[in-house]
Amino acid sequence: MKIPFHRDAQKTTNNEILKVMHSESNSIELLSERLFAFLQQVPPHQPIVLVCVGTDRSTGDSLGPLVGTQLKKYAIEGLHLFGTLDHPVHAMNLSETLTTINQHFNNPYIIAVDACLGQLTSVGCIQIGQGPVKPGAGVNKELPPVGNMHITGIVNVGGFMEYFVLQNTRLSLVMNMSDIIAKSFYTALTSKLRWKPTPLVRID
Repeated sequence: MKIPFHRDAQKTTNNEILKVMHSESNSIELLSERLFAFLQQVPPHQPIVLVCVGTDRSTGDSLGPLVGTQLKKYAIEGLHLFGTLDHPVHAMNLSETLTTINQHFNNPYIIAVDACLGQLTSVGCIQIGQGPVKPGAGVNKELPPVGNMHITGIVNVGGFMEYFVLQNTRLSLVMNMSDIIAKSFYTALTSKLRWKPTPLVRID
């Protein structure tokens, strides 16, 4: 899946895509700040559902399940998680998973996590934006869009022999990117839980 990029990640608004190289020293800070900004717009009564798309049968496509597995260990209050290495959400069960989510949750706010392919200079970048991802677009699969917002990791170069490219993506890169994404989610979600609006004080 190819997504338009913005050169200056720190000057984007919530309507634009934030793009951060995972190896930057402040990558977790930048990503968690943007995630927190999105999450603060979610009403307390609206359930937050994280759908980590991918499969453990392909190195490049394992980014989502790796993020889900790491977040599961944090046991974050109020987060409903779908997609781990043990129970991945992939092409064969994505539609069924989305149906289950909509049956069990009232108006869920869905955050989609997925791997994607892109330009050579963008490999290793993590992106956050509004709206859904289209899983399988990079390998010509017709799957339903997922998410009120999305976070994607560019794991390799797209444009030619995508299946082969995903299969031969470096595990080291995918592991490092999944670690950054999971820590960013943890920071943003725990910050949301700690944050409470300051009550208005009436002055007579």
